[in-house]
Amino acid sequence: MNAAEGLTVEAIAEVARTAGAAIMEVYEREYEIIEKADGSPVTTADHRAHDIIVEHLQALTPEILVVSEESKDIDATGRLHCAKVWLVDPLDGTKEFIRRNGEFTVNIGLAEQGRPILGVVYSPSSGVCYFAAQGEGAWRQQGSGSPEPIRVSAYDPARPRMVASRSHAGEAVSAFRDALAAASGCDPTIVSMGSALKVCVVAEGNADVYPRLAPTSEWDTCASHCVLTEAGGRLVDCQGTDLSYNKKNILNPWFVALADPDVDWLQFCPPQDS
Repeated sequence: MNAAEGLTVEAIAEVARTAGAAIMEVYEREYEIIEKADGSPVTTADHRAHDIIVEHLQALTPEILVVSEESKDIDATGRLHCAKVWLVDPLDGTKEFIRRNGEFTVNIGLAEQGRPILGVVYSPSSGVCYFAAQGEGAWRQQGSGSPEPIRVSAYDPARPRMVASRSHAGEAVSAFRDALAAASGCDPTIVSMGSALKVCVVAEGNADVYPRLAPTSEWDTCASHCVLTEAGGRLVDCQGTDLSYNKKNILNPWFVALADPDVDWLQFCPPQDS
């Protein structure tokens, strides 16, 4: 699948797998945990994966800037003039990595003029890779098996299914869940998951909605946003606008990943200042 001239999403998936192998080498032994300035943890695995991904992307697309969660020398002003930019989270779900529950991913997304046009979300512990390129559909590949197309599912109000973050739930998400329960007349089935896998669960039809009513950054969502869009879903803020990328402020607003765009999911979002 061609994501751009001379570039295939399969090549980027292979980069993610290479980074994932390095992550698993660290995962299986003792490692150092460092606390970043914002209080979030980072490990040797984050840094090793970052180095591998940056090296490979710069070799494949030297003309495209790589912005990674672990980047230290990105010129924010210069970044805004780039038509295309790689947005990378080399180890999404560091808390899940530390807890050793396997729910962490390598996220590599490509944005053009603010829109996600390629996305790879790779789970090193399970060997599952989700990937998509604009106009080419969304796919799921288990290990070396054949890629299989994925698609969101239609909403059944008799059995609502909602994804919740394993590490970042909170009162706003509880309010969303309660409003959804009141509207449907039954408690939604809650799928707890870590990292970008939450959006992929919606994309592959195993959940209806994922409200992320807490801070995230562009590298957390760009890759999975592309996968969800190509699977037929949407990833929007609480006003219904699709998330955009390479903004001056790299933080995302609250958002909702939804499978069935015909359902008014946003009615369940509480006020952000509540």
